[in-house]
Amino acid sequence: MRVVLTGCAGFIGSHLAERLVAEGFDVTGIDAFTSYYDPAEKWSNLAGLVGERRFELLEGDLVDLPLERILADRPLVVHLAAQPGVRGSFGEQFGQYVHDNVLATQRVFEAATTQRCERVVFASSSSIYGDADTYPVLEDVTPRAPKSPYGVTKATCEDLARIYRSNGLSTVGLRYFTVYGPRQRPDMAMRRLCETAVGGPTFRLHGDGLQSRDFTYVADAVEATLRAMLVPGVEAELNIGGGQEATMREVIDLLGSIAGHRLPIEMGAPQRGDVRRTGADTARARKRLGWAPTTTLDDGLAAQYAWVAERAGLAVPVGVGA
Repeated sequence: MRVVLTGCAGFIGSHLAERLVAEGFDVTGIDAFTSYYDPAEKWSNLAGLVGERRFELLEGDLVDLPLERILADRPLVVHLAAQPGVRGSFGEQFGQYVHDNVLATQRVFEAATTQRCERVVFASSSSIYGDADTYPVLEDVTPRAPKSPYGVTKATCEDLARIYRSNGLSTVGLRYFTVYGPRQRPDMAMRRLCETAVGGPTFRLHGDGLQSRDFTYVADAVEATLRAMLVPGVEAELNIGGGQEATMREVIDLLGSIAGHRLPIEMGAPQRGDVRRTGADTARARKRLGWAPTTTLDDGLAAQYAWVAERAGLAVPVGVGA
């Protein structure tokens, strides 16, 4: 079976590509290698797939690529490509978010419908909830109230999915909650904290540090995505959360324990678009996918720290990240 995977060189996408190939799928990966961060990082994400006969890479913008031809044999589609980042979505950059998130997603749905693809699994985000009145958030109960233009684009993609679903396309939207782990984007807090821990720049903490997140380890996100591809009869939006909510202060203390020293922290003002808290009710994903997260925050953060330390050429104590 063939899978077309957009955003294949990104953080979650590269892990999923490796998992799909290991499971015996033929994977056509698509990535635009945009300049949001150093494209060399994305190329390095694909190092484990170099020479793999089951993996084919197409480089290009989804808005311009001939998607009908690429989807002609009705593959499963996993659409992870997007312009990320809450803070960067304000101001003049919003046009890029509309192009990369909304227009590209509409093109994927349109081509998949035309070619009668069996299913499209696409990446949504916890950002669609904004600051909720109650927690944990539930898919069909908690109102969508994004606090950032980025969140608006993700909510719009969900609306597009419902329209195309009414026209016969099976779609599953995965609302990922703060996915972390090896290969995480360099602008993300967990990545920057780990780099601080191995001697990098002082970490700038925006706000009072009591803002909390539902952290999801990347392997758990990949497992949920794989199941969303394959489980029959799943057509909905699903919360994908790790089930371990922690404040930034707690994460900083935990990483300090893993690294064996106190992390240098610099306080900064809260950033617009950031929510105070995220917390996922994952009962729907557990029931419909038979899925549950299995990686604790302690183990996941240790694995990410070990990856960052290895990239920095540092020796990692035995047992850390194992």
